[in-house]
Amino acid sequence: MSYFEKVNKVEFEGPQSTNNFSFKYYDPEKVVNGKTMRDWLRFSVAYWHTFTADGSDPFGAGTMIRPWGHLTGLDLAKARVEAAFELFEKLDVPYFCFHDVDIAPEGSNLKETYANLDIIVAQIRDYMKTSKTKLLWNTANLFTHPRYVHGAATSNHADVFAYSAARVKKGLEIGKELGAGNYVFWGGREGYDTLLNTDMKLEQENYARFLQMAVDYAKEIGFDGQLLIEPKPKEPTKHQYDFNVATSLSFLQKYDLAPHFKFNVEANHATLAGHSFQHELRVARINGMLGSVDANQGDQLIGWDTDEFPTDLYSTTLAMYEILKNGGLGKGGLNFDAKVRRGSFDPNDLFLAHIAGMDSFAVGLLVASQLIQDRVFDDFIVNRYKSYTEGIGLDIVEGRADFHTLESHALTLSQIPNESGREEHLKSILNQYLLKTLTEV
Repeated sequence: MSYFEKVNKVEFEGPQSTNNFSFKYYDPEKVVNGKTMRDWLRFSVAYWHTFTADGSDPFGAGTMIRPWGHLTGLDLAKARVEAAFELFEKLDVPYFCFHDVDIAPEGSNLKETYANLDIIVAQIRDYMKTSKTKLLWNTANLFTHPRYVHGAATSNHADVFAYSAARVKKGLEIGKELGAGNYVFWGGREGYDTLLNTDMKLEQENYARFLQMAVDYAKEIGFDGQLLIEPKPKEPTKHQYDFNVATSLSFLQKYDLAPHFKFNVEANHATLAGHSFQHELRVARINGMLGSVDANQGDQLIGWDTDEFPTDLYSTTLAMYEILKNGGLGKGGLNFDAKVRRGSFDPNDLFLAHIAGMDSFAVGLLVASQLIQDRVFDDFIVNRYKSYTEGIGLDIVEGRADFHTLESHALTLSQIPNESGREEHLKSILNQYLLKTLTEV
C-alpha cells in the first residue's frame, strides 16, 4: 500500500525548477569542503511530529488528514511504520528519530508496553534491513503520562523514578538493537513550578544519579551511541533544570558526568531561553560538547515552543557556520523536530515542509562554507583582539600578569583608543554572501 501516491521520489532539480516536490538547493551528492551535502547535513525526520501529531492545540481538536488515521492500537502503529519508510525513501533522508510512545502504544502495565514495543521494533528492524535510512537517536517519553505529573528522574515519588529508569533501560536496549547513533535525554518535566513544595537539592542529585545509572547500563550492554542532553528553559515546567547549554554543562561538570554526554541543541529552545540558535551552538562547540541538532525555529510573536520548520536563511547559515567550525556533527545530525502548521493538514504538506527545511539548511551550508573559506569573520575577529597577541595582552593570556603589573601598566595610559565593532557592516557582508550564493547556485 502507498500512503503518499501523489508524491514521487524527491530529486534535486535546481532553483529554476517549477516542481514543488523537488529540491532547489539541496543536492545530496554536491561536495562542499571535502564532504557531500548529505554527509554534512545528516537530515533526520522526527517521528512524533510527522506521523503521530494530529494538529490539536489547547484551543481545538486535531485537523490532520492522514491515510492511517482511521486505525487504532497496534494496527495504527504498524501503518505508521509503513508510511514512515515510504516517506524516508521518497525524501531520501539518511536518518529518523522517535520517542518510545511514538512508535507503539502504552499498555495497561509496563509488561504490556514492552510487548507492544517489541512488536513494532521488530517491524522497524525488518524495514531497516533494506532501507538506507538509519536511526539517528531514540528516547523515552517521560513527560506525557499522568504518572510524570511531578517529573520522572526528579519526581518526589521513588516509584516514578524506578518506572522511568525501566523505560530508559528499555530505550537503550532498543537503541542498541536498531543501531542508534545516539540516545537523547530530554527532561520534559525535570524541573519545578514552585519552590514552596520542592526539594531542589534532592531532585538535582537524583537526576544526576539517574544519568549515571544510564551511563553504567549503556556500558553494560555495549551501547556505543553518544548520550545527549537536550536543554530547554521552560515548558512544561516553569523552571527546567536543563535551562540552556551553559546551565546543563555546569550540572554535568558538577556531577562528573560531562565526559559521558554531549548536547542536542534545539533552535526553538534556544530562543525560549533568550538566546540565539547560534549562541547555544557556539557555547556547545567551544566546550567540545556539540553533539546533534534539532532543526526548527520559533515564532518571536508567540511565547511558546512552536516547532516550525526552519526557513530563516540567516539562522540556518549561522547554524551551519558553527557546525562547519565544529568539523561536522559526528554521530549527530540535523533532526527536523518540526511540525506542519495546523492549517497545513494535507499529507503532501509533510513533504513540502521537509523540502523547505532541507533546502534552507543547504543554502546555509553553502553560504557558511564560503564565509569560512574567505575568513570574513575570522580575520575581523583576529584583528579585533590583536592587543592580546603582544605586550601586556600577551602577558595576560600567558599567565604572567597580576594585579600589580596590570596596575603599573594602567598608570602609564592616558587614553585608550577603542575601535568600532562594525556590527552593521558585518551584517551587510552576510547579506552579500547570501544573495551571491542564491544567484550563483
